[in-house]
Amino acid sequence: MCIISRAVELTQIQKTLINRIRRLKKEKNAIILCHNYQRPEIYEVADFIGDSLELCRKAATVSAKIIVFSGVYFMAESAAVLNPGVKVLIPDRSAGCALSDMVTAKALQREKKKYPGAAVVCYVNSSAEVKAESDVCCTSSNAVEIVSALPNKKILFIPDRNLAHFVAKQVPKKKIIPWDGYCPIHERITAEYLIEAKKQKPNAKVIAHPECPKDVLEIADYVASTSGMLRIAKESEAKEFICTTECGMVQRLSRALPHKKFYTVCSVCFDMKKITLESIEESLIRGQYEVKVPEKIAKKARAAFQRMFDMTETLTTTC
Repeated sequence: MCIISRAVELTQIQKTLINRIRRLKKEKNAIILCHNYQRPEIYEVADFIGDSLELCRKAATVSAKIIVFSGVYFMAESAAVLNPGVKVLIPDRSAGCALSDMVTAKALQREKKKYPGAAVVCYVNSSAEVKAESDVCCTSSNAVEIVSALPNKKILFIPDRNLAHFVAKQVPKKKIIPWDGYCPIHERITAEYLIEAKKQKPNAKVIAHPECPKDVLEIADYVASTSGMLRIAKESEAKEFICTTECGMVQRLSRALPHKKFYTVCSVCFDMKKITLESIEESLIRGQYEVKVPEKIAKKARAAFQRMFDMTETLTTTC
């Protein structure tokens, strides 16, 4: 399960589509936000490529008329919450997230009653309705810092149990109550696969995503979000890396650091791959599919996001 990343050669059809999309963006006053896991050809039309935290911050400050979100639905929904004055489009509205689907607002309401006094920390891989029932949002890159900074001794962490276990190990003084959700893509990555990959590439450093099972994280040299992976690979003297996350990340890393080698122990997220150059062009031409969040829900979800932004800014200025 160790795959060597290679540069992707664009076809002539793709090059033509890329040029058309670039023209349409100018005509429509639109920008394209792209998650790291997207198809590599979409990087060529993206105005910004990043992880969940970076995309949230970018979405909140965009001044364009239209955001075309190349990612999955909860990400586009977050953009609509954070920047209600901008029209947000997702080229394929069936691009969902199995992890996000593992928690609902009603189920969270019931769970909250069991733990009075516990702060609800909501991973951004969740719906706006779930965020609206939460105290603060977090991403994989700032979850430890957010939980550490909260005054509460009990934390109801939703919906990813693997990320919750990782946070609990880093913040032992807090009682972390994990929701029993998981990302099927990261859950499929096993310690056995990683051990075999290390045998094949003994000089490679291992960077694991915190959504991976804890036995995988224990083997890794580093644990990081997708943008954290990029930062580590840039700063490290190592020339080879094994990354345990969605397969597309090695293309992102190879594009940014062509002088280094990247291998992956991964699974493909087919939802992340649903968006194509063709669907982006169609979305820009037809203005489809617009993502809207009722203001009553958006207001509460926005407050959970804002607490995250405020806390991370405070942590940055005090470090």
